[in-house]
Amino acid sequence: MAGYIVRRLLQAIPVLLGTTFLIYFMVFAMPGDPIVALFGDKTPPPQVLEALREKYHLDQPFIVQYLLFLGGIFRGDFGTSFSGEPVSDILARTFPVTIQLAIMAVLIEMVVGISVGLVSGLRKGGIFDASALVVSLILISLPIFVIAFVAQYVFAIQLGWFSPTVSSGAPIQDLILPAIVLATISLAQIVRLTRASVIDTGGQDFVRTAASKGLARGRIVPVHILRNSLIPVVTYLAVDFGVLMVGATVTEGIFNVPGVGRTLYQAIIRGEGPTVVSFVTVMVLIYLVVNLLVDLLYAVLDPRIRYAK
Repeated sequence: MAGYIVRRLLQAIPVLLGTTFLIYFMVFAMPGDPIVALFGDKTPPPQVLEALREKYHLDQPFIVQYLLFLGGIFRGDFGTSFSGEPVSDILARTFPVTIQLAIMAVLIEMVVGISVGLVSGLRKGGIFDASALVVSLILISLPIFVIAFVAQYVFAIQLGWFSPTVSSGAPIQDLILPAIVLATISLAQIVRLTRASVIDTGGQDFVRTAASKGLARGRIVPVHILRNSLIPVVTYLAVDFGVLMVGATVTEGIFNVPGVGRTLYQAIIRGEGPTVVSFVTVMVLIYLVVNLLVDLLYAVLDPRIRYAK
């Protein structure tokens, strides 16, 4: 297992280099001069423009800019935003909020989605199964901003169960409603995925053999059916966690969550290349770590899986 982890870490190096290179290239290949855009309608002196370009290494060739950025990443220096604030400070302020929001959403997806999908798969063709399929289809069909606005109006403004916006410091109680909204579409997918996997696993020979040996249903369902049905669900959840980290822009905007999505959107609008590239680089690192953890979890869920030497 140790050798496998080392090999996966070595495989992650070219992935990290390749993705950061492409991201850096696409961001800094965008038309326009971000330094000039900082001053809006004003026309700054040429000396000021040149000084700022030199400060942010924008006067250097592209490959030199990329190598300087990469060297800073390996030193833990993510550069400085065009507003003068270190990007590491922006990351330290926004990432904990989005990570907390994403974890809450994934937990809701796991608990509700897997439970409903399991019961639906075990009771295929029943009223519960039909209701779960209809509700999940409705949730998948609705745009996330519609769900967010309706949830905010009904549960926060009308009923007063939650705060309509996230207050300063992003307390956990204010993140409950945004987390529920963020989890809705993926939750519906997990319900359908778990249901299909449970139905497929329930028809396998080893499940029928376990039942013929007289094993109690209370053991067959969690040990033989659920455990083997979770592999595609775990894969989806791992990918979805990364998607939630960067895809919460709409939800964070509606609920005024001071997280990564809203900050990244504002950085793109302002043309702040260092902030955009640094944020996305951290996203890539999160994806690599999560995928490694999922591969290791496969061996726990399915003893048939063995890692080749």
